[in-house]
Amino acid sequence: MRILVIEDGYEYIEALERFLPDGFRWTRSGSGPAALEALSGGPFDAVFLDMRFDRTPDDALLGDLASTADRFNGDPVQARLFLQDHQGNYILAALREAGVGLPVLLSYDFEEEPRRFARLAERFGPIEYLPDNASPIEIAERLRRLAG
Repeated sequence: MRILVIEDGYEYIEALERFLPDGFRWTRSGSGPAALEALSGGPFDAVFLDMRFDRTPDDALLGDLASTADRFNGDPVQARLFLQDHQGNYILAALREAGVGLPVLLSYDFEEEPRRFARLAERFGPIEYLPDNASPIEIAERLRRLAG
């Protein structure tokens, strides 16, 4: 099973490669633009997407920093924080806009935000989520079921 892991760090890819080597081929992308490029280069079975990107440089963030700053009274720091905190949403939208219909497993705990997850699922499905502290085994089981 070939999985694209989209994250701004290396925590997920290192844990997944270390603890789940059998039956999976992992490819990592560090930003939305890099993910779109990777997806154009070959077939994947599913996507594993981290929702927060607080280590991504401004030029790799999806979303318009200037227009977002307008929403925060011209404050570019608040705009950057907003884009970083919501980057997974922007990436998910970009994937679907590009015609990528693969199932996506989100790394985020939506337990306290069921309406938000329902809106995302309605708009960008097929998606599911696991909390950030999910084990590699839980991630593998969910990816197998999603891509199944």
